[in-house]
Amino acid sequence: MKIFVTGTRGVPEIPGGVERHCEQLYPIIVKNGHEVFISRRTPYVDRKEDEWKGIKLIDVYAPTSKALEAIVHTFLSVIKARLLNVDIVHIHAVGPALLVPLARMLSLKVVFTNHGPDYDRQKWGWLPSQILRLGEYFGGKFSDKNIVISEVIRQIILTRCKRDSEIIYNGVEIKNPSVNTSYLETIGVKARKYLLAVARFVPEKGLHDLISAYAELDTDFDLVIAGDADHEDDYSLSLKKLASQHRVKLTGYITGDDLHQMYSHAALFVLPSYHEGLPIALLEALSYGLDVLVSDIPANLEVSLENNHYFECGNILDLSNSINLHLASTVESGYADNIMQTLSEKYDWEHIAGQTIDVYSELLKAKT
Repeated sequence: MKIFVTGTRGVPEIPGGVERHCEQLYPIIVKNGHEVFISRRTPYVDRKEDEWKGIKLIDVYAPTSKALEAIVHTFLSVIKARLLNVDIVHIHAVGPALLVPLARMLSLKVVFTNHGPDYDRQKWGWLPSQILRLGEYFGGKFSDKNIVISEVIRQIILTRCKRDSEIIYNGVEIKNPSVNTSYLETIGVKARKYLLAVARFVPEKGLHDLISAYAELDTDFDLVIAGDADHEDDYSLSLKKLASQHRVKLTGYITGDDLHQMYSHAALFVLPSYHEGLPIALLEALSYGLDVLVSDIPANLEVSLENNHYFECGNILDLSNSINLHLASTVESGYADNIMQTLSEKYDWEHIAGQTIDVYSELLKAKT
């Protein structure tokens, strides 16, 4: 099969949940004998390369405007896919899904993966939110095949579009923890003496709540936040100012061995999000056997952790008290073994790639 992928900023090592999803998924699909093209947004491309892990990389123009980036890039990508005469176009995320009807009009076979209701994110005003809702509807209603990454999203599409979807979860690669601490030394933290959050600097990630909760603690543990803003704005600037006032260490975007070290040696991973599809950062933290504390939003609850790993979303006092309890105690007996079993059963990338290929094959079979 010849598969064209858009809706992502690109690969490799471009920050974002959809980007991590694509970075893990498509090399496996290539290994299974299929040809994959990934359309990358030019503002995020640091170096020109034609291929990565067997994936053909196509750099397509995207404006630097937050409002126009995804829609313009996806429009041009759909045209490119038509010119390449691919078998399937796979569009990721509800914003780019606005172009699903165009792809269908161009006689392209379309698979749409809904990574979550992006219109719930606080960064969007009323009009952009409504446009994203329209994208969700267009993707859910007019794509040939729908994929969702959680049961929560499946129910949304079933209600809004009267169509069922294939649930294919995000996955995680299980790695051996790093023994190296060189990066920790450069930022001035000690192994097992810091809390870790990994997220973009946008309101829905709740990092402002985390910093406020941390400020209430009487502790010698550091708080490290790995991430940054895609587009610097008032929120990201205020978050950085708040962090500087409470000795929070900001690493910026990190990848590779630096991030590997941060996960390997953290005492507690915290995800205070107000909105998620199915957070890859949480799955990654669990893959290291880390103790985790996450907000009680539906997407996080679907991972099915014990109750003590959740706090009430938006409740700073509850978050602060919960952090204290986790730092003062050890994880429950059998925690790591149970987590690893769950990850291998539900969140294995090889299995996820097989499920995705099955969706492609069923679509091509139905259309012949």
